[in-house]
Amino acid sequence: MLSEFDIIRSFFTRSAPATVLGIGDDAALIRPAPGMELAISTDMLVSGRHFFEDVDPYKLGHKSLAVNLSDMAAMGARPRWATLSLALPESIVQKDESWLRAFADGFFALAHVHRVDLIGGDTTNGPLNICVTIIGEAPEGKALRRSGARAGDDIWVSGYLGEAALALAYRKKKIMLKPGEGEAAEVEAIMAALEMPIPRVELGQRLIGLAHSAIDISDGLLADLGHILECSRVAAVVRIDQMIRSAAMEKYFPHPLAIECLLAGGDDYELCFTVPKSERTKVELLSREEGIPLTRIGSIEEGAGLVVLDSAGRTVTTRVKGYDHFQV
Repeated sequence: MLSEFDIIRSFFTRSAPATVLGIGDDAALIRPAPGMELAISTDMLVSGRHFFEDVDPYKLGHKSLAVNLSDMAAMGARPRWATLSLALPESIVQKDESWLRAFADGFFALAHVHRVDLIGGDTTNGPLNICVTIIGEAPEGKALRRSGARAGDDIWVSGYLGEAALALAYRKKKIMLKPGEGEAAEVEAIMAALEMPIPRVELGQRLIGLAHSAIDISDGLLADLGHILECSRVAAVVRIDQMIRSAAMEKYFPHPLAIECLLAGGDDYELCFTVPKSERTKVELLSREEGIPLTRIGSIEEGAGLVVLDSAGRTVTTRVKGYDHFQV
């Protein structure tokens, strides 16, 4: 059976050109660029809670880094370094080196895209758990925050919301996608949203100096926009009819479960951000240049609270407001 150090050496030791000292010592040494400050975030993925036990290990490797990159995107930070801690069951270590190789390949493929160095971590025996810490850089005093939203700002979101939650409902057989032309492609698309999310790293960096506030949507739009409102001490009105929907979501909308996925499903890893109304043209240009749908879904108001309205101006409510690890 592979030892802890065999696993590290064989699968997770790679060159780290942007690092003073990488894997192999008691600690890594890094040097931020002049005029930059560090942004640091940690996420844990737990088998049975955040992913199915039969998930493709390559996709799991991708997602384990992607969810952290999304935090960097929300701050407008450039990701630079990561640590990876793994609890691995003996069944994987004893019999399935191919699982480790595929997981590492998925992790490093995404790391290569964003020039992220793996600089350390930990490996132990136990139920499958994955913990990544990401370290990035943002221009000093310029990082995007949750606390900057102002009354009169437009609220924007990137991409299509609710696809990952719809995929989870499909996988759990809570729904069956309505038959029709292109159904297989729609299933593939929503499963990709769940298993291989695309972190909006470049978009986040381009929002510096344009957006007043930003957050990544990991627990659902209502919950995460709610964090912006709380930190900024403002209110918001969101219009659900202005939210663009994927082909699969459109087929199921306005079923209550589809509305719940759209507003509160989580696992989207898209960005929600607020921008002054005067800058709408700049956001629209940014959408075209990045090739990412950026949709204006509402506005920031004076006061407190979040209201969602339908096309007739009626209030939309959902049973669930967002993902909570202790209320699932």
